[in-house]
Amino acid sequence: MRHITGVTALIVASAALLTAQTDPPGRVGRLNYIDGLVSFQPAGVNDWVDASVNRPLIAGDNIWVGNRGRSELHVGSTALRLGPNTAFEFLNLDDQGVQIRLSEGTLTVRLRNFAQNQIFEVDTPNIAFTLVRPGEYRIDANPDSQSTIITVRDGEGEVTGGGDTFPIYARQQVVVRGDDRISYNLASAPGPDSWDQWCSSRDRREDQSQSARYVSREVAGYDDLDQYGRWDNQPGYGNVWIPTSVSVDWAPYHDGHWAWIAPWGWTWVDDAPWGFAPYHYGRWATFNGRWGWIPGPYDATPVYAPALVAWVGGGRGGSGFSLSFSIGTVAAVGWFPLGPREPYFPSYQASRSYFTRVNNTNTVINNTTINNYYDSSRNNTPITNVQYANRNVQNAVTAVPQENFARGRRVTQDARPVPAAQLGSVQVFGAPSIAPQRESVLGDRADTASRAARPPANVLARPVVARTPPPPAPVPFERQQPALARNPGRPLPTTDVQQIRQTAPPPSAPVRVVDMGRVRRVQPNIQPNVGGGSQGAPQQQLKQQQDAQRQQQQKQQDVQQQQQKQQQDFQQQQQLKQQQDVQQRQQLKQQQDARQQQQQKQQQDFQQQQQLKQQQDFQQQRQLKQQQDAQRQQQLKQQQDARQQQRQQPVVQPQAPTPAPPVIERPQRPPQQAAPAPAPPQAPPPPAADRQQRPDRGKQQRSTKEDNSDK
Repeated sequence: MRHITGVTALIVASAALLTAQTDPPGRVGRLNYIDGLVSFQPAGVNDWVDASVNRPLIAGDNIWVGNRGRSELHVGSTALRLGPNTAFEFLNLDDQGVQIRLSEGTLTVRLRNFAQNQIFEVDTPNIAFTLVRPGEYRIDANPDSQSTIITVRDGEGEVTGGGDTFPIYARQQVVVRGDDRISYNLASAPGPDSWDQWCSSRDRREDQSQSARYVSREVAGYDDLDQYGRWDNQPGYGNVWIPTSVSVDWAPYHDGHWAWIAPWGWTWVDDAPWGFAPYHYGRWATFNGRWGWIPGPYDATPVYAPALVAWVGGGRGGSGFSLSFSIGTVAAVGWFPLGPREPYFPSYQASRSYFTRVNNTNTVINNTTINNYYDSSRNNTPITNVQYANRNVQNAVTAVPQENFARGRRVTQDARPVPAAQLGSVQVFGAPSIAPQRESVLGDRADTASRAARPPANVLARPVVARTPPPPAPVPFERQQPALARNPGRPLPTTDVQQIRQTAPPPSAPVRVVDMGRVRRVQPNIQPNVGGGSQGAPQQQLKQQQDAQRQQQQKQQDVQQQQQKQQQDFQQQQQLKQQQDVQQRQQLKQQQDARQQQQQKQQQDFQQQQQLKQQQDFQQQRQLKQQQDAQRQQQLKQQQDARQQQRQQPVVQPQAPTPAPPVIERPQRPPQQAAPAPAPPQAPPPPAADRQQRPDRGKQQRSTKEDNSDK
């Protein structure tokens, strides 16, 4: 085609540049909002799956927004909003530029910051639109009519196509028609429709974010922190974000899954709406039993990391330890979040400069310390010279079976804590030695590959016009997989990827690069109406706009209702989880209280039994003593009675002869002798106590005899 050259030669030149590049980009895209049917095709695979929030986006990733759907992406502080029936692809995404392929649909760009010598380009089927400075831009591509409408609310851009290039300024709109030869009408921008109003509401949400006072706007996801947490000032740490929508026993890097995303390798994708910034920037620590996120230095340009964790037992040849799961005892892999001032060890190829930037832009760490750790990061050997603060925190270490990890399954389905005794014996590594699988690239929605919506084939094959040559297409994953299996857990170096690409170049994206040396610069005049045509065209266009506005309003209402429903469902799930946690804690407390009460009752019963036994023993001893005393008293009384009887018994003495009366003398009779008195009964022998009293009894007997003799 005229003024357009093939991209083959430029791909070769770009490949040479890529060979020299060793460090990965310092930024990625983030898919942060989904409404309706939104599908996703990762770079290097042919499958489409249902999109999931917080998925990091790289060059080669495709997104398709179906009918009545919407989506929002972020690259740093730049917001990209996709309307219904939109086919979107990142042709390039690195530190120097963003290049987008918009095959059809609606794209609104809110460009906040734009550094010098950077490129931001949107390529459609008939033009390439280059953003020149910060502002708000809307691009509508309609390939059926071979037209592209560009509306600049604020900022400045440049349109290139059909051998011409011309500028467009704030509050202007241009309609470009045609392919090789284009026609265009430039006019004042119309008033905002329902789509523009929705985009403005999203902008206000970001503008009013309180978290922007503590986190750089170039950290994607900063605005989501307001709704799901609070900021505290902690001594020694500064401003700390505390999530408030999590359970008491929650820990970071627990609710989500691991995906394989080149060139970083194993990457964490969180399920929470706020789960992007705290997992790819900054560090985590605990404060009074709750986790808090400490962002990096505010003024530093943030550098993205796939996951700021240390790996437990991640040595070559397996994780090095096994755990018992529902499927049995199998090889496991575990991880825990890095704390402040702890180094991050990349598993991918990186220069010393990158190693320094990825650490000191995400935490406060001494450069000398970083340099000392750099050599350790170049090989996957055990890390023995770092004392990790979070390693021994309760629930901080999460582990799953290696097989489920490699398949990209959600962690919560298989996760379990690592026992403290076993944790002390396993080693810590910078990356797990686990080779990725196809499911690792697709993520946790791999099971939707057979039913996910995808754009029509003609949309995928439709070429776009580009002003900037894009980089080579990603090498298919299936061609990288054998090399990845030979060095599990380590992404391929740039040189290895380039060798695979040269062996069998992958099909490149359908892009027609403009030869800027043959392009003329023009200055179109502003027309009173966009579109031209007969006199009835403005009325027809007005009617179409009104119909479109009504449809957009209806769609917006549907979107709002669905968004509210999603928020309600999420809140209900969180409330249900919190209620379940509260119930579990209450049940546990009740069980503990019941056990304590039972123990107390058992102690009381035992004490009562002891007291009762003591009382019974005391009573038995008392009764026995009383019986013994009674027996002694009875014996003593019997002895006293016997002695009394002996004292009362008269003693018979022989009587002396009585002198005869002198007056009368009678004849004397022989004297009669008295019969001997019966002997008194012999008393039983006295007890020992009485025998001790014998002298006294002897005295008493002698006294009795003396008395009797006196008598």
